[in-house]
Amino acid sequence: MGKAGKRKVRQASAPSAARGPVKSAVAAVRSNPFEVKVNRQKFNILGRKTKNDVGLPGVSRSKAIRKRTQTLLKEYKEREKANVFKDKRFGEYNTKISPEEKMIRRFALERQQSYGKKNIYNLNEDEELTHYGQSLAEIEKLNDIVDSDSDSEERGALSAELTAAHFGGGGGLLRKKASSGQQDEEEEKPKSRKELIEEMIAKSKQEKQERQTRRESALELTEKLDNDWKEIQTLIARKAPKSERKDKEAEKPKPDEYDMIVRELGFEMKAKPSERMKTEEELAKEEQARLQKLEADRLRRMRGIDEETNKKKPSHVSADDLADGFILDKDDRRLLSYKDGKIDIENEEEEEKDKEEEEEEVGEEEDNENEEESEEETANEDEEDSAADTHSDLESDLESEEEAAGNKEQKKEKTNENESQNVEKLDQKMEAAKSELPYTFAVPESYETFKSLLAGRTIEQQLIILERIQKCNHPSLAVGNKAKLEKLFGFLLEYIGELATLDLPELRTIDKLVLPLYNLCQMFPEAASDSIKFILRDAAHDMEEVIEVKGRATFPGLDTLIYLKITSLLFPTSDFWHPVVTPAFMYMSQLLTKCRITTLQDVIKGLFICCLFLEYVSLSRRFVPELINFLLGVLHISLPKKQAQGYTVVHPFTPVGKNLELLLVCDKEDLESWQKKNLPLSIVTRLNETSRTEMNHTRLSCLALCFDLIKKSAALYESLPSFHEIMHPIRILLAQHVPVNEYPEKMKEWYHSALKELENKVKHYTPLICEKKKPVPLKQYTPKIVKVLEFGRKQASSKKEQERKQLIQRHKRELKGAIREIRKDNQFLARMQLSEIMERDSARKRKVKELLGSLATQEGEWKALKRKKGKN
Repeated sequence: MGKAGKRKVRQASAPSAARGPVKSAVAAVRSNPFEVKVNRQKFNILGRKTKNDVGLPGVSRSKAIRKRTQTLLKEYKEREKANVFKDKRFGEYNTKISPEEKMIRRFALERQQSYGKKNIYNLNEDEELTHYGQSLAEIEKLNDIVDSDSDSEERGALSAELTAAHFGGGGGLLRKKASSGQQDEEEEKPKSRKELIEEMIAKSKQEKQERQTRRESALELTEKLDNDWKEIQTLIARKAPKSERKDKEAEKPKPDEYDMIVRELGFEMKAKPSERMKTEEELAKEEQARLQKLEADRLRRMRGIDEETNKKKPSHVSADDLADGFILDKDDRRLLSYKDGKIDIENEEEEEKDKEEEEEEVGEEEDNENEEESEEETANEDEEDSAADTHSDLESDLESEEEAAGNKEQKKEKTNENESQNVEKLDQKMEAAKSELPYTFAVPESYETFKSLLAGRTIEQQLIILERIQKCNHPSLAVGNKAKLEKLFGFLLEYIGELATLDLPELRTIDKLVLPLYNLCQMFPEAASDSIKFILRDAAHDMEEVIEVKGRATFPGLDTLIYLKITSLLFPTSDFWHPVVTPAFMYMSQLLTKCRITTLQDVIKGLFICCLFLEYVSLSRRFVPELINFLLGVLHISLPKKQAQGYTVVHPFTPVGKNLELLLVCDKEDLESWQKKNLPLSIVTRLNETSRTEMNHTRLSCLALCFDLIKKSAALYESLPSFHEIMHPIRILLAQHVPVNEYPEKMKEWYHSALKELENKVKHYTPLICEKKKPVPLKQYTPKIVKVLEFGRKQASSKKEQERKQLIQRHKRELKGAIREIRKDNQFLARMQLSEIMERDSARKRKVKELLGSLATQEGEWKALKRKKGKN
């Protein structure tokens, strides 16, 4: 067969694999009998797989397909089934055995299982025949015939009368009556079914009435017995004397503390479910609504609009009014409040007094109005009477008119006074409302507006303004609030820097403003980091420009130092690398190495940076060589001029120069009068205006701070292997060169504590560690002999190597075969899935065609009907 023929056979066999691959292969074999190849086996060897099969083209493939249909296809079809029922009956799936043979074989197997070892030698015993599991011999005895007249099985059965009445239609009763009353059969006629049912209903009613009468009589008897017992009980009861009662009360044990606590717990209120936690957006909306309401109230009071004027006055209520429009405006219930374990009544009394005063004021106003109306009415009546009366009554009318006019003037004066008082109260309320802070603020768009918003305010008012700006413009309330609050962070930073650059820096205000700055940083960390990085970048560029121009740099201003301090508060300083803290760390190290020390202000700024370094490194314990170098230099400038011995001073300090002895104090009076005080940062700005004694005290405070920093550095870096080498110059300088005897007593304590901290540390030696890499051996001149192998032949080797190679080869072969089989299994499953999809698609197309055809017929019928109607 050629290639084209093989292709045709393969193409024909691929889609028909699911239907009948075996039949197609057998048909191909029958059509080509001359292509059969037979491998004969000369000897049968045990344990060897035989390969002498009839070599038919396509048979091996058909066998594989048949095997896959029996195993893999079955598993594929049962893949979604949880349970599989396995029928283990003999010959159930064997079609070659007839049903009679199956029954005989099953019976024989059952007898074999029931036939035990004890009956092996029992040859004379006949077989016991059974029918549906029961012995035929027992069935023939007829022992289980049920006798209807026997009394033994009467229990649990229904009576014949009842079954006849309910199941036999009443005929049974008739038969029973007829059988029981044979003598009266001739005299009386049998009753009909209707009569029997009526008789049964009457009997049931009679029984029910009897039961009710019995129940009523029992209740009457119990009530009578209770009444008699109460009469007798008064005679039987005897009161014990007081002495016996006291003895009994004394005998009763007092309740234990535990019992009392248990009773108290029993009377306690049970826990009630709490309300759910509100989200950040809900809290922001509630806070905004609250502030807007307060602002509206403030504006109303500022404009002089009173709430009482807006309230509707009570209108006249007639007697026929049903009060349908009654609305409970507010809840008048009072909350209970306790004070020292008692109900607090004072608050209630104060509230009642306030309400009574308000009611009295309203009542007075109403009384005044009513009196005015009544006076007008009386005046009109008097005028009418005077017209009707004679001239003799004119004098009395004139007197009454004068009295009424006098009363009117007095009342007008009172009303004018009340109005003036109300006006004064309104003015006071308006002034108080104007002096209050607004409750709602918009985010300022520029720094000038922000600065004007905070200008002239106290620290507390500034904090309140910033808090209300954040609450009224929360990012969840509007889309553009996020960008506005990010700008607010920059404005606040700039404002802090401006406060620090004043002649008298407001450090307390800056300290309070850190809290809103921290809150904004937590809300917008990216914008906050960008702002701080921008400030640090500008400061670093300014320092580089100064170095390029002058050749040396100076310490920055107080604002930059405060920014470095704020950085440690806003961002984590213990990270290995941080986008804000790491640049600040590098900038501070450059300040300690590149800025020269020329004045006492520079020393104070440098010590402040050293404190910041220790704060930055307190958790990570990172070694800062600039810190140790600067502390050594501070000690160096506190010594008198002489040659340095045992230590070296590096930049920015010099061993010789005019800036030496910057911290040296020679005045004994200043030494004796010095007291240890903290160095505030504000001293940097006003140090030039201080006296000589204050300058010396500041120098001694700087030296004491230096000793304290040395002690903290020693405690921080004690675990370093090279601790003694690092702190060796400072230890020599402290032990040999510092003039301790000239210092005051408190300074000596600081000095000894720092020196003791350095000397008490045990020297840590580095442990011996094996090298990570093997040492490289020296080159040798002995030749390296390599065995030349012939290409293409397996070289002679040991038995183990040969077995190993065989195993490797076998493993490769098995792996290839497994991969091949897996690939064929996947192809087989893909063909099965494709056939299922094609069958589903064909069924769907067929159904769609049927539906479309039915719809077309319906449409045609509908159009025909429409035409007929149109013709008609």
